[in-house]
Amino acid sequence: MVAQQRRSLWGELLLLFNLLWWLWGSEAGQIRYSIPEELDKGSFVGNIAKDLGLEPRELAERGVRIVSRGRSQLFSLNPRGGSLVTAGRIDREELCAQSAPCFVSFNILVEDRLKLFGIEIEVTDVNDNAPQFQAETLDVKINENVASGMRFPLLEAIDPDVGVNSLQSYQLSPNKHFSLVVQSRANGVKYPELVLEHALDREEEAIHHLVLVASDGGNPPRSGTALITVTVFDTNDNAPVFTSPEYRVNIPENLPVGTQLLKVTATDKDEGANGEVMYSFRKLLDTQLLKFQLDKNTGEIKISENLDYEEMSFYEIEIQAEDGGAYLATAKVLITVEDVNDNSPEVTITSLFSPVAEDSPAGTVIALLNVHDLDSGQNGEVTCTISGNLPFKLEKSIDSYYRLVTQRALDREQVSSYSITATATDGGNPPLSSNVHFTLQVADINDNPPTFSHISYFTYIPENNPRGASVFSLTALDPDSKENAQIVYSLAEDTIEGAPLSSYISINSDTGVLYALCSFDYEQFRELRVQVTASDSGKPPLSSNASLTLFVLDQNDNSPEILYPTPPTDGSTGVELAPRSAEPGYLVTKVVAVDRDSGQNAWLSYRLLKASEPGLFSVGLHTGEVRTARALLEREALRQSLVVAVQDHGQPPLSATVTLTVAVADSIPDVLADLGNLETSQDSETSSLTLYLVVAVAAVSCVFLAFVIVLLALKLRRWHKSHALQSSRDGLGGVPASHYVGVDGVRAFLQTYSHEVSLTADSRKSHLIFPQPNYADTLISQESCEKKDPLSLLDDSKCPVEDAPLVPVSVDFTFSLNNYGQIYI
Repeated sequence: MVAQQRRSLWGELLLLFNLLWWLWGSEAGQIRYSIPEELDKGSFVGNIAKDLGLEPRELAERGVRIVSRGRSQLFSLNPRGGSLVTAGRIDREELCAQSAPCFVSFNILVEDRLKLFGIEIEVTDVNDNAPQFQAETLDVKINENVASGMRFPLLEAIDPDVGVNSLQSYQLSPNKHFSLVVQSRANGVKYPELVLEHALDREEEAIHHLVLVASDGGNPPRSGTALITVTVFDTNDNAPVFTSPEYRVNIPENLPVGTQLLKVTATDKDEGANGEVMYSFRKLLDTQLLKFQLDKNTGEIKISENLDYEEMSFYEIEIQAEDGGAYLATAKVLITVEDVNDNSPEVTITSLFSPVAEDSPAGTVIALLNVHDLDSGQNGEVTCTISGNLPFKLEKSIDSYYRLVTQRALDREQVSSYSITATATDGGNPPLSSNVHFTLQVADINDNPPTFSHISYFTYIPENNPRGASVFSLTALDPDSKENAQIVYSLAEDTIEGAPLSSYISINSDTGVLYALCSFDYEQFRELRVQVTASDSGKPPLSSNASLTLFVLDQNDNSPEILYPTPPTDGSTGVELAPRSAEPGYLVTKVVAVDRDSGQNAWLSYRLLKASEPGLFSVGLHTGEVRTARALLEREALRQSLVVAVQDHGQPPLSATVTLTVAVADSIPDVLADLGNLETSQDSETSSLTLYLVVAVAAVSCVFLAFVIVLLALKLRRWHKSHALQSSRDGLGGVPASHYVGVDGVRAFLQTYSHEVSLTADSRKSHLIFPQPNYADTLISQESCEKKDPLSLLDDSKCPVEDAPLVPVSVDFTFSLNNYGQIYI
């Protein structure tokens, strides 16, 4: 019951302290709490969420965390309740020793706002330590002739607690010779002195046993005891005396081990054993005892371990000098350790926000740095800088924190990452420094549109291109990264001759390659203008445009078109008049033609392809004018037929022909009269012409038959000598199948021969060209009539130039040879 009431009382006191300290901290700009020491792990310290103006759930969302250095984490955050709790058992004496009050300071960082809040917690003392003497037995040596009132200093008890919980009083067990007096030093430490009240007699009692009790002022109070053994010696009337009651020395912390700090000296006027002085440490903690070494004979004090200013800067040592008798003397040695610049400053990254958007405004916090130096004074004054011409600067924050903020605008396309070196330098001589390196990535934003290398492009494509042919490739570049640099190509909507542009040309949205969707016709349109848009995939997307002009190149795909003379619609041939009195060079007519192509594909040339009367007419090469080449004679035929070819200069060239009929007469009535006479004479000569034709064909056929018979006879004779009849049949198997016909099991060899026979009413003018293949729709040039070796019916090797017109007749003969050597026509 008593324990519960005590625990309740402590809880109420804790809440009261927290309230008072919070009010004080709010006014001072810091958050302050107060807790007693020795609380269990997880004990409530304060409602940090409320004091920060946050909800408990926001502690994790905003990245609220504790940042501290130099000691283990004593406190932690409870994200559920939003409270600050203890992370373990807290011992005030371990943290602050005898210092009062005892404060623990750290910072709380709100990550998303990069704001630091100072937290200061006072750890109050509880009476958890009893006073304790350094030794359980205290030895006091006294000469028997010491006068009453003599005081003998005793070792004081040590209580780590402070305030009322610290050492408050000493009590001595009842006896008849000694009393106890409590003294206080300048620093407030109480120590006991044993006072001789009545003279001693060694022979009566050589050793006295006393009990010394040290008590604190806690509730309940605690105490510690020590046994005092007083040994009575024979007479020794002089005590040792130090040359100085207090020795002071200042030493740097980097003195090597073994260095002599100072030498204490005490003298005793006695002689012999009573005058020999021995030195020893009277009051020294175990941790301090390892640091120094005292020569008991000479009084020299040396360093036995390395000193560290940052660990302890001041030592107070009490040394006693004892003679061979019962007397002793004490002196203090005050050692001040001076700081030297032996610790390099440390710089740590508390928070780093990477990557940072390139459009971050000036003053955006990038990182939070903490600098620390274990040295003190000027040696512990640390400045932090960053090297290089960087768009950042350091700003001093609270305590030893620095904020790294942007100084000007960033551009990822120029610099995508920064290697930053933060240097911490102390104020020592020479100064020491340390570095920390980190890399800051710059996050891309869509601030650059895709760009083409040119505003406009030109390309060429020949007409009649295949569908799907690649026309051109455009490439745009975007200096952004990832999706901000993914480019999509498209064509602006447009119409060409009423049809959408998308029916003529398309573009690959990923590669920018343009394809023709149809075959272009130069005669339909000669150029195509399109606008290409390149858009990135950013949010929002950016785009740029470029124009492409596609020129269609002409190909020779159109034959010349004859405009004059126009072909009659009734199937007749138009007639041009040429008077018989016309002089050479007389313009009979003019052939007019055009070509839909352009350039040299449209350059036309004219030539006379065929004429019924060679040499009578000529055609202008470039003009198409038909003129008489010589004077007309009376024997010239009335009707002259001319075939004029018009050809372009393309590759390959294309051509067209037109047939002209020229009537040789002075007037239309003359033309009609001459045509009547011509028909009468032709009827009378028809029988003679037929006779000549039959005779010529029969003669040629006989000669050919005789040749074939002789050839076959020779072949058959050779076959009979070397092969049997069956082998002869197999020999004919090599002849192409198209040259054989089979009738009733008899295979016949077929060969077709074609001959052109030209006959006139005058048999002297008739001639036979042999052999001459006759192909349909083939124009016979004038040169074919002038061959040197035709098979002619007359000795005249020239083409006829008389009035009688030539009548072309084609005669085909088919010969067949069966297996028995019989020939069939």
